[in-house]
Amino acid sequence: MKQLLCTLSLALRRVGAGLFLPVFLSMVAVGARAQGWPADYDGVMLQGFYWDGYADTQWTNLEAQADELAESFSLVWVPQSGWCGSTTNMGYTPQYYWNQRSAFGSEAELRSLIAALKQRGTGLVADVVINHRESVGGWFTYPKETYKGETYQMFSTDICANDDGGAARDEAARQGVSLSSNNDTGEDWSGCRDLDHKSANVQRVVKAYLHYLLEDLGYTGFRYDMVKGYSPEFTALYNQDARPAFSVGECWDSNDNIKQWINGTKTNGVPNSAAFDFQFRYNVRDAINDQDWSRLKSDNRLIAYNDYKRYAVTFVENHDMEYRSASAQQDPIRRDTLQANAFLLAMPGTPCVFLTHWKAYKQELKSMIEARRLAGVTNTSTYTTQNATSNYYAASVQGQRGRLYVVVGKPASIASRLPFVASTYVEILLGHGYRYLLSKDTEVAWLDLASGKYDTAIDVRCIAVSNQRDAQLVYTLDGSTPTAQSATIESGQSLHLEQSCTVTLGLLVGGEVKHTVRHHYDVTPFIPRQATVYCRPMATLVSQWPTMNYYLWTRGGTQVNGNWPGKRIAETVEIGGQTWFVQTVAINSPRETLNAVFSTGDGNPQSVDVSDIDETAFFVIKPTQSEGKYEVTDVTSAYIGYTAIEAPASASPTRGPLYDLQGRRVQHPRSGHLYIRDGRKVRW
Repeated sequence: MKQLLCTLSLALRRVGAGLFLPVFLSMVAVGARAQGWPADYDGVMLQGFYWDGYADTQWTNLEAQADELAESFSLVWVPQSGWCGSTTNMGYTPQYYWNQRSAFGSEAELRSLIAALKQRGTGLVADVVINHRESVGGWFTYPKETYKGETYQMFSTDICANDDGGAARDEAARQGVSLSSNNDTGEDWSGCRDLDHKSANVQRVVKAYLHYLLEDLGYTGFRYDMVKGYSPEFTALYNQDARPAFSVGECWDSNDNIKQWINGTKTNGVPNSAAFDFQFRYNVRDAINDQDWSRLKSDNRLIAYNDYKRYAVTFVENHDMEYRSASAQQDPIRRDTLQANAFLLAMPGTPCVFLTHWKAYKQELKSMIEARRLAGVTNTSTYTTQNATSNYYAASVQGQRGRLYVVVGKPASIASRLPFVASTYVEILLGHGYRYLLSKDTEVAWLDLASGKYDTAIDVRCIAVSNQRDAQLVYTLDGSTPTAQSATIESGQSLHLEQSCTVTLGLLVGGEVKHTVRHHYDVTPFIPRQATVYCRPMATLVSQWPTMNYYLWTRGGTQVNGNWPGKRIAETVEIGGQTWFVQTVAINSPRETLNAVFSTGDGNPQSVDVSDIDETAFFVIKPTQSEGKYEVTDVTSAYIGYTAIEAPASASPTRGPLYDLQGRRVQHPRSGHLYIRDGRKVRW
């Protein structure tokens, strides 16, 4: 192995990536019980899914990332995990409560994920969908489930009398069954039958289900779906019984109505649940869409009110607002995503980061989260707007350990000099359209790049955030803790890294190292690769799919084959006695993967979305449909001889092609990794 090359670079540079530091302990330990949402909570939540993101949110896939997720997030919100009748159902039409097979994996895999995250100090938040329930036959048939010797079942009499605007009543009359005598206590939704939460049987089933989620499966808290569909008093009833550590309701409404909903969950004058701060999100969307950053000054959001900021779960994007496809564009943030997240992660409330943003800007978001923690910003911190113009917005946020100053807006405007910086703050991040500064009294050492993988040599800027004139920086490159005798570096200088290493940086004051930060950098040059996409309809669909269109876009949203419905695929190959449509696309970035929708003719019929194609992949379109879109099966492993795996053997680079353990062709194997070749495991 080449000798590690780490040299000093005196040049200051613009910072666009992130950093990772050890996570501070949350103010509330995972598994503790609290009312509504804990005060002074310093955690950050991840929404661990997006619409049709089945591959990314597989329980096994999330568990494989447990170490990295736990370093940045105290909570991970996942989809409703019970069986909904299909492996391509996002969980919002629940059929079973105690059958935990879902589109995202098995019950055993779910339990393993929960345990892995909890072991690392991170809790899983369950999506609780109890406004409505899907039947397993007809309109009114619900399954009988047994748990710990008790039988639980809902009946037609548990359905609101005025469900579906009276359509359920008419159907019940035709079938000769009865509905509840109670009308809905909230908004009606026609997708499934709305449950009557005044029913003693509904309350019995829901309470048992929630205890099962917390005490048996091991969830930490609840995200209640569509809480406008029933009175907030029932959220209070269920939370008082189950006692989750965290509870947040999806009250998709105006600021005043969200506050009224929170008030409606009170017991003895204290709310039993937080709520998503939808108006925070709309402030950000409007600032970006109108390119008027003064809109971020708005007081029309929960975090602007001292009585409610504790109960504000802030966000800038979610599965209902994201861009899904050309035919389902929703209401996304189409630009300035980093600025949006920089504002989100600096402000009070409990921020919830969207999974697609995390995937696209992981290193930058790690830095923002760590800056928040270093300053000690919590859900009850105070903030002061410093400037609010159409070009940029600036605010100082008072944390428990220091002040975090955030500036977001048009890149040319935010780069202007801030006169107070030299005496009060130190700039730690400067990216495209955002700046972060920490007050000097925070007294910490800072590395401006997050731990993680880098595909080129990197320059890591070292910064002393200190009021002490004699403060110095000391460091090591082997992961050991620096001492007063370790190598020194001036604040603002950079370590140039061409090989992987672990950097530990310490703040040396008065001969004592008072604060250290440790980052591991995996520096591995990226080699461009290709992704080849094979697709065919099943035999029974060939007449309906005489042609094939590929609509492809990258993880970052770039369209590969133009607008919907994409490109008509002319190239075909014969493999395994079947005709496959095929296209090869260059992958020019280590973060880049492809998403796809397959269609024919003018785009109708079409398949569901397929996500994260990064090398050779084979897909078969099935006759079954989900929400009018044909389902797709990934059969990659069957077409690369992924069978008869034997014990590992030493690799010989002169032999046949390699595949990873998921059955994908590997062009550039890495030392020490396991691969499949000729039906056998080999270690490279």
